[in-house]
Amino acid sequence: MALERNRAASSLALLLLLVAGAGTTGSLQPLPTKISGGGVPAMVLPLFLSSPNSTRRAAEAGYFRRRQLSTANARMRLYDDLLTNGYYTTRLFIGTPPQEFALIVDSGSTVTYVPCSSCEQCGNHQDPRFQPELSSTYKPVKCNTACTCDKTKTQCVYERQYAEMSSSSGVLGEDIISFGKESALKPQRAVFGCENSETGDLFSQHADGIMGLGRGQLSIMDQLVEKGVIHDSFSLCYGGMDIGGGAMVLGGTSDPPDMVFSRSDPVRSPYYNIVLREIHVAGKRLQLDPRIFDRKHGTILDSGTTYAYLPEEAFVAFRDAILSNLHSLKQIRGPDPNYKDICFAGAGNDVSQLSKTFPEVDVVFGNGQKLSLSPENYLFRHSKVQGAYCLGIFQNGKDPTTLLGGIVVRNTLVTYDRQNKKIGFWKTNCSELWERLHISGAPSPAPSSSSNSNSTAEISPAMAPSGLQGQFQIGLITFDMSLNITYEDLKSHVSELAELIAHELELDSHQIHLMDITSKGNDTLIRWAIFPEGSADFFSNTTARGIISRLTEHRLRLPENFGSYQLVEWNVEPPSRRTWWQQHLLAIVVGISVAVLLSFSVLLIWYFLRYKFEGLRTYRPVDSAVPEQELQPL
Repeated sequence: MALERNRAASSLALLLLLVAGAGTTGSLQPLPTKISGGGVPAMVLPLFLSSPNSTRRAAEAGYFRRRQLSTANARMRLYDDLLTNGYYTTRLFIGTPPQEFALIVDSGSTVTYVPCSSCEQCGNHQDPRFQPELSSTYKPVKCNTACTCDKTKTQCVYERQYAEMSSSSGVLGEDIISFGKESALKPQRAVFGCENSETGDLFSQHADGIMGLGRGQLSIMDQLVEKGVIHDSFSLCYGGMDIGGGAMVLGGTSDPPDMVFSRSDPVRSPYYNIVLREIHVAGKRLQLDPRIFDRKHGTILDSGTTYAYLPEEAFVAFRDAILSNLHSLKQIRGPDPNYKDICFAGAGNDVSQLSKTFPEVDVVFGNGQKLSLSPENYLFRHSKVQGAYCLGIFQNGKDPTTLLGGIVVRNTLVTYDRQNKKIGFWKTNCSELWERLHISGAPSPAPSSSSNSNSTAEISPAMAPSGLQGQFQIGLITFDMSLNITYEDLKSHVSELAELIAHELELDSHQIHLMDITSKGNDTLIRWAIFPEGSADFFSNTTARGIISRLTEHRLRLPENFGSYQLVEWNVEPPSRRTWWQQHLLAIVVGISVAVLLSFSVLLIWYFLRYKFEGLRTYRPVDSAVPEQELQPL
């Protein structure tokens, strides 16, 4: 997990860490970082409090437990953005009826936890807190010899503390966990943490909690493997520099023929490690002793860390090699004056063209296989200068550990094959992962939620069209939604509904327009249109994807008085080609209005002056006769 740290942080901070697990040895994971202003914190790898022998025994025991494994897996989408949010999240459903949560996917954590309704010190997150009393399948994990118990010796508890003093603690519960509509894996009972307290970044982050994918008894992976419902493997695929989101698979998949692998030894480190031997820049090997990448914890791969961190000697060699290959770019200051980021201006905004300016980087594994990194795998955009980029690989303070975060594996399918003790890498477009892997088969239905006021269990979300991949322009988004409320009850609340939808989609209310409304017995079918903001002709790539993602994942939360809704259909249209008159309609209307106003003003002035001068020219003698007037009563 990424952690909010000072670049000069000392490894002595590790000694301050403490973990009290429920029946597990303590494993300390760093926290997610919300990056702002381009400032990049240093990475200090957390301390793992267990002996190598105990780790070996756990790994061997897990290996011999695997039997007659199901071929089912959980296909799950990833959301958010690595550099903007500092993490990626997925949707997990807990309980009966299911309660939805946005959880940070973290291969460095061993516990899955969400805020509990009884929490007295929890922040305001993306979704409502978990309410155990509303789940008919929830059971607390009762106190036993294999866990840490609460003060009353009745229930198991967990606690996690982190280097920057963030923490999470609560009770352990067991319930049905579901993995979404695109998953072939059926809902499973699993143990998770129900938070009663959180501090630091955990308190302030937008995401609800953590999905622990590391090694450990409480890890969601270990629990599913123990049940024999999936193979002991999972895969992550992070989006690229311009496109957030991605995909995740819990369970085995068919390895692409050109996937490259590195050995990953669970005894060498409790974290997911690889054997890194060499780094090449522009085809030239950095003159480094291979042992530099095998010190302390070795080379660690962590899905929750944002950037990459090298030992001092390796970082200096890498930085110098990059600088020696950049002659046409100007070096500039970073976006945050508090950090001495290495940034370059003049490379342009097109990510696909960066390889013409920046050198290719190759990492070579212990088996001789090579993974090529494109510029988006070691650069991040400068947040204040257009066409400028900064190095996303940093020196890891005085810590000799090599840590490879999410930036290194953007648009790369990473398969953590725990059963065969190896990690695979395959360069791909993560937004098209399912098509590229040829994964087929109808997804299982979502968990039943008949008593949920906003159930969408019977509707399968539409997949994003292939036309949304890459560069595109969308001028209009339309969608049809069915509400189980009569037209008579709804018609006086249409404006309120439009504002609620705009709020849920993070849009201004004037962007939502009612196109049509039809009564269908006790249901009402409404067609909505979403227009670009202001005078824009089309949506930005990111905005369009965000809107469509929220629609297709049924993330609109409406009050109970609107009943439950279903997304029936959605569509996108390109910007309309306007005629010359349409493009200049506003200017024409303003021009005509000004001309009419001026003409009227001139006419009014002319009439007033004419009347005044005619009055001055009229002359009547003193004794001239005047018309008689009728006397008015006093």
